[in-house]
Amino acid sequence: MKIEHVAVWVDDLELMRDFYVRFFDGKANKLYRNPEKDFQSYFITFREGARLELMKRMDVNERYPLDMLGWAHLAISVGNKQNVDYFTDKLIKAGYTCKSQPRITGDGYYESMFLDPEKNVIEITI
Repeated sequence: MKIEHVAVWVDDLELMRDFYVRFFDGKANKLYRNPEKDFQSYFITFREGARLELMKRMDVNERYPLDMLGWAHLAISVGNKQNVDYFTDKLIKAGYTCKSQPRITGDGYYESMFLDPEKNVIEITI
């Protein structure tokens, strides 16, 4: 069994698509529109086959606090420590909020944490 994709509601589809394509080499499909439900989405496909669905609907517009029960973050594996450092530096230079610098966690992961353009938590890991 594998997770086919994860989805996130977003406010700005184009901004979020551009972020995941630019910084994580994702490939976006053509914009899907369902006018009956006022729904739009992009699927971002990553090199190893994982997919992220970015979804927008006008009546979905309430944001919850960062730390609460439910999904906590999206972890993106970049292969090795040097790449974690590289992506961390790249995101900092682009002005994104770094929640934690690269470090080895108590459970042995080497990772850094960021907020994407809409303040969703992204973990950059090996």
